[in-house]
Amino acid sequence: MTRYAIYFFYDKDGIVDEYNIYLLHDLKKNVDHLMVVSNGSLQEEEYRKLETISDEIYERENEGFDVWAYKKGMEKTGWDVLGKYDEIILLNFTNFGPVYPFSQMFAEMDTYQVDFWGITEHYGHDYDPYQKCKYGYLPRHIQSSFIAIRKKMVNSSDFQNYWRDMPMIHDYAEAICYHEAIFTKEFTEKGYTSKVYVDTADLEEFSEYPLMLYPVELIKNRKCPIFKRKTFFNCYEEFLDVSCGQSAYELYEYLRDFTDYDLNMIWDNLLRTANMYDLKQRMQLNYIVPTHVKLKNRVSHKRVALFMHIYSMDLAEMCKEYASLMPEYADIYLTTNTQEKADALKRIFLSLGKERVKVVLVENRGRDVSALLIGLKEYLDGYDYICFIHDKKADQSSPKMIGESFAYHCYENTLSSREFAENVIELFDENPRLGLLVPPTPFHGPYYSTIGQEWHTNYQNVLELAKKWNIRVDINESKPPVAPLGTTFWFRKEALKSLFNVGLTYEDFPKEPTGTNDGNIMHAIERIYPFVVQQNGYYCGWLLSDKYAKMEITNLYKMFRDVNEALFWSFGVDDRQAMLYKIRLANWKFWLYEHLPKPVWKIGAGFYHFICKKHTNIK
Repeated sequence: MTRYAIYFFYDKDGIVDEYNIYLLHDLKKNVDHLMVVSNGSLQEEEYRKLETISDEIYERENEGFDVWAYKKGMEKTGWDVLGKYDEIILLNFTNFGPVYPFSQMFAEMDTYQVDFWGITEHYGHDYDPYQKCKYGYLPRHIQSSFIAIRKKMVNSSDFQNYWRDMPMIHDYAEAICYHEAIFTKEFTEKGYTSKVYVDTADLEEFSEYPLMLYPVELIKNRKCPIFKRKTFFNCYEEFLDVSCGQSAYELYEYLRDFTDYDLNMIWDNLLRTANMYDLKQRMQLNYIVPTHVKLKNRVSHKRVALFMHIYSMDLAEMCKEYASLMPEYADIYLTTNTQEKADALKRIFLSLGKERVKVVLVENRGRDVSALLIGLKEYLDGYDYICFIHDKKADQSSPKMIGESFAYHCYENTLSSREFAENVIELFDENPRLGLLVPPTPFHGPYYSTIGQEWHTNYQNVLELAKKWNIRVDINESKPPVAPLGTTFWFRKEALKSLFNVGLTYEDFPKEPTGTNDGNIMHAIERIYPFVVQQNGYYCGWLLSDKYAKMEITNLYKMFRDVNEALFWSFGVDDRQAMLYKIRLANWKFWLYEHLPKPVWKIGAGFYHFICKKHTNIK
């Protein structure tokens, strides 16, 4: 068959990642003409990348989503030209792949006498979540990220009029409701026949969206050549409402272990375009590390160091005990702020090896943050992986056990044993894109309120630093930073090196006493670490010891059960989304009641209830 392909591309920065080129290279082996339609301008270098593989590049304004990119691409080509080909293909950048050569798919689909076909289908909804579909529900449909139309249908007035009359698409919901969700139904009802390459009829009762929720099954057992970008970063509710959240995690492992698809193509795109918290959720970037067993019987050849800041000398002996847990081949650097303390630390740490331990004097301004980024900057390049710990003394809480437990939380999940440390080093060896490992967010005692308020008063300060330091990855106030709240962590040098080189001085930090426990540059930097790592092309994850993970599960279940007892059953619902909806509605009604006159309050509450129902499937 002769084929004409229109590939819709969009990137807010006009960057063409390698996964696009890889997919198009394979596609081009099977098509006679390839047009790339870019919504928005491409950078000059990126344009040249596409020139090497495409026959034609059409840059247009960023409007109409993929639907109008296809429409305008076909209009530019003309029906006379398109009608000469046996098949036209409309596909877009939301696909990763191919895992299998497209030639296998084309060879099989050539044997079927149909008018149009696609790779996968969506089984629709018996309701319309977008409130825009003309049928009042979302029909079963072939997914429009890859759809092929045969010559007879291309030359029909039905098909040409469909595109001629296509209204302007203003948002994602309209792209679904005005095209993707109705295309299959409308043309089937007109008598045109269709088929999908990947048969998932047996999965319909399990999921309306098998490509997203059963990607391993489709690739492993049904030879699906593609998988969705959004699998790795889309709203986690899509997983959690129907599963344990395993889909993206298992997909990544399957691709890693059983295919030759280059995972760097996934990371290059996702780390540049997605939010790190979304990636952490979807890909389950939580590392639970044994404390008493070394997982691999090997010694890393990487250079490893412990950077440790000690200000409170009453904690020096404890700090030495933790430092002693580092592998014997790791160097130890201590920072403190007076010569007297430095001399004392040399004596205390002498048993760990005089040649192995170095004490560095720093200013008492900026605490552990400046000690790391300024005081130890000159030693950074000597190492590949670094563990950073400081004398955690959160004694502002009463009773003081609260702060002591925070320190335990930090230390136990950063450096709990020799075996733990060696297993962490192994993690970095085995995962070359792993850049930062941090303990999970604490939530015992008064820290419980941190969950949902991870930014505290630091979001704007982080944005200002990001702009100043040219950090362009997604930083979103509604999504928490995967940050070391407590400032103990492991990192790969290359992942954080740029932060050491931004030119920080001690004058950038407030003088002691700072007079605040939040909102200064130290707390902003504490939260910007993961975004620096992401900007440099690495990902972040939570690090827990197996010992601590046992307590974490107990505590989480206890707290979750408390919430259910206090709220879930009180609202008379048996669905989490319904409970959240009713709580938000009640909170908004209360706000209206407190701030508005009664007549206005009633109107506002009714309108809010209408809007909530319009955008949820809650009756």
